[in-house]
Amino acid sequence: MNDETQQNSQDSPSSSPQEMRSSVSAAIPPESLLKIKQLYQVITNELSKLYVGQDELVRGTLTALFSGGHVLIESVPGLGKTLFVRTLGKVLGCDCGRIQFTADLMPSDITGAPVYDMKTSEFQFRAGPVFTQFLLADEINRSPAKTHAALLEIMQEYRVTVDGTSHVVPRPFLVMATQNPLESEGTYSLPEAQLDRFMFKLKVDYPSAEQEAEILKMHSLQLDLNDRLENEVKTVASPELILQVMSVCGSVLIEDPLVGYINEIVRTTRHWPSFHLGASPRAGLALMQSARTLAAFNGRDYAVPDDVVDVVIPALRHRVQLTAEAEIEGRSVDEELHGLLGSIQVPRD
Repeated sequence: MNDETQQNSQDSPSSSPQEMRSSVSAAIPPESLLKIKQLYQVITNELSKLYVGQDELVRGTLTALFSGGHVLIESVPGLGKTLFVRTLGKVLGCDCGRIQFTADLMPSDITGAPVYDMKTSEFQFRAGPVFTQFLLADEINRSPAKTHAALLEIMQEYRVTVDGTSHVVPRPFLVMATQNPLESEGTYSLPEAQLDRFMFKLKVDYPSAEQEAEILKMHSLQLDLNDRLENEVKTVASPELILQVMSVCGSVLIEDPLVGYINEIVRTTRHWPSFHLGASPRAGLALMQSARTLAAFNGRDYAVPDDVVDVVIPALRHRVQLTAEAEIEGRSVDEELHGLLGSIQVPRD
């Protein structure tokens, strides 16, 4: 906001915050914002035809997708993550795949490798399962660090380099990596530097009694899932449309006071008494990008503090670590983040 705009705002106390923001950010046409809001509602409605509940997972995954990020999901088996990915792929018109991570999984098993062609007497690159658009990396913590690193490099660079040749991964590219919080035997914990690559860490819990009853009625008919995806769920988007929406979301306005609010949240984690490891600057970028996307989902061309508050927990819970004393006292990261938020003054309009 320039000095002239600030002076006019001070001289016109009757101007609403919305009018002030509109005068600053007129780059996004209102009809585009309306279409994004409607698209988000249509996507969630289509997903609900086969996937019941888990609002945090649905909203967090869509927010990460349209923000260009990836998600780490912590849940026990049997909560429908594969169903969710397949349904999401059908609704958005994108290819989807799944990799079951195991202790003997090697980097070439996910990236692909050169294969000798007898006809041409040459090596030809055979693409691995990572060459898709929505990838479910199931139980990622069951594979060794070398395999983790290969996938996380692709998440960052959107390409695979083999024998000096780069192979581009199709966009949009969303990785949903899962880990089971109950079983630790035979697993390899993701290092903090790798956890930081995920925009969100989402926790998926058991459904409510009403939701579970609906799941039993919906999926106990022993119907083929492929037929249900084909007949019951509509495709309402495309990869090209997703990339267009991502571009629009990146143009949503975040004013300087809100930037300062985000910056203070991230920096406070580094000296919060219950944390011995705070968040990196990448956490601030995740908050900025996801707040913009949430604002667009709500039909606004500007972000507000509520957009930031809504994503603080999933964006930071995997980027901070409790002290030993806090763990002994039974504190949780989510509780401490709620307390941290309460200690920071929210900027006013």
